[in-house]
Amino acid sequence: MVAEIFWLLIIKVKRMKLNRNTVPVSDKQPIKVIQFGEGNFLRAFVEYAFQRLNDEIAFNAGIAVIQPLSEGLINKLNDQDGLYTLFLKGIKDGKTVQEKHLISNIVKGVDPHVNFDVYCDLAKELGLQFIISNTTEAGIAFNDSDTFDMQPPSSFPGKLTRLLYERFQYFNGDHSKGLTIIPCELINYNADTLKHIILQYVVKWELGEVFKTWLLEANTFHNTLVDRIVPGYPKDTIEQYNAQLGYEDRMLVTAENFFLWVIEGGSELKKKLPFSNIDLDVKIVDDMQPYRTRKVRILNGAHTVMVPLSLLYGNETVKETMDDPFTGAFVREAVFGEIIPTLEMDRDELENFAIDIFDRFRNPFIKHLLSSIALNSVSKFKVRVLPSLLTYIENTGQLPKRLVFALACLIRFYKGEWNGAQLPVRDDKQEMASFIEAWNMTSIEGTVSKILGNIDFWGTDLTQVEKLEQAVIMALEEMEANGIEVGFKNYSSKLIA
Repeated sequence: MVAEIFWLLIIKVKRMKLNRNTVPVSDKQPIKVIQFGEGNFLRAFVEYAFQRLNDEIAFNAGIAVIQPLSEGLINKLNDQDGLYTLFLKGIKDGKTVQEKHLISNIVKGVDPHVNFDVYCDLAKELGLQFIISNTTEAGIAFNDSDTFDMQPPSSFPGKLTRLLYERFQYFNGDHSKGLTIIPCELINYNADTLKHIILQYVVKWELGEVFKTWLLEANTFHNTLVDRIVPGYPKDTIEQYNAQLGYEDRMLVTAENFFLWVIEGGSELKKKLPFSNIDLDVKIVDDMQPYRTRKVRILNGAHTVMVPLSLLYGNETVKETMDDPFTGAFVREAVFGEIIPTLEMDRDELENFAIDIFDRFRNPFIKHLLSSIALNSVSKFKVRVLPSLLTYIENTGQLPKRLVFALACLIRFYKGEWNGAQLPVRDDKQEMASFIEAWNMTSIEGTVSKILGNIDFWGTDLTQVEKLEQAVIMALEEMEANGIEVGFKNYSSKLIA
């Protein structure tokens, strides 16, 4: 062990800095993409996708990265000439997958708060085609205090409006110089929302009808869905990663191998982004909403089903949940038997997606704590699981026993303790107070009736769903008397009888 540490120290001392002088890479490509956001996700997702296009079909796309906030990583990125290493680790078809990629397509990093003129000059790039962003869910927002003369405006949509206006002016309103705008923020209808806010700035800043027409006719906005878990910079084990390289990488990023990018668009976008020519799961589709529903109901729904159940059972992580014979089978059977049948997509495609999801859940390189995804479990259940539960009843006339038991576990979870231990319940104060009030009632029947009848929780009165209230009461009584595993088996037998 001492010798190993000694050699790690020697390697660290001798390891060279990563830049374009120390590592042989191809020449910088012309700027074809402006990207708002320099964080881990974009570098493990968008840069990776364009790197694949560049390497495999000579797409020749350079990326200029914009730091949206006054503090960020642009200086560190520029110190390495835009280079960094991406490590992909995960499970595919039951087998461990590990890859590393040197990403070299970032050709410029710009902080508009320091170099506003350089930022505006990017609008003049002749070969520029795409705007891509991920400024977090809060990034796509209108700030009424933003003005046109600010250098730069504070909001991301304000910055983008100014950049588009600079391009419009420089090219005299040439429609052929419009851009393809692809936001990746995790909100539904992200591009529609962004376009709406930009139009607000057009009005507020009095930029004129001619610019508005150019904005709407020359540019295209594309809603998206993105999916990849990106733990980011592995600070606790960075030396183990750098030891695999011939250089020191301060911008190294880790991610799972799973990749999904769904973009709304037609044949023109498919020509501009020829992902169909490489083996990467980028879907350019007319309507992304079925894919969003698939993700919400299967991936997010499985998370929400497992969290209270698995924490009450005694697990701590998603992987433990999937590896355990009882909880793993519970989640799989809930997805394949009770969630997928309620979705209006090709059954094989849904099942293949679920198989990929379960591989992700078993990823040994990601420690995904159940407690970290327990936040706001009621609102998550309402959006992610309740539609499947109600649709299953509507389609079959029967209760989906696992989804109902998961609902019972959720209600029991919000009591806040189990077998003398505190549970990681985190939610809105008002919702917490409502659960405390319900659990202070004198009977389990009263507790369940008050919780299921709370329209603020569920958007509907669940006491009106035939036999649901009685089934939840039965599940709670069984888990209190016999624990989670035996309680579920007893409840299932009584429900079927």
